[in-house]
Amino acid sequence: MNNTIKNDDFAELWQKETLIDVREVAEYTERHIPTAQNIPLSQLENRFNELDKNVHYYIICQSGRRSALACDLLANQGYQVTNILGGMAEWKGKIADGQLR
Repeated sequence: MNNTIKNDDFAELWQKETLIDVREVAEYTERHIPTAQNIPLSQLENRFNELDKNVHYYIICQSGRRSALACDLLANQGYQVTNILGGMAEWKGKIADGQLR
């Protein structure tokens, strides 16, 4: 079983931690946490080597399902990961989006 963190608890940490958003590019562009790096789950198996095994990663998706799968994949490769429960569906903190202002 992977490490997990409640959405509200992560809201206190997000500016200090390394965050990976595993939603697809269109979802990420529409609405994401400003510090998040986007590596879609569909690409993660081919891109996990871009990550540093000495860094602890927090993983988020829309609801927690894809991020749990991403955590399984990364943990099996020796990465330190924590799944953010509730995902963007429960995120109440600061967001960034692709809208021009």
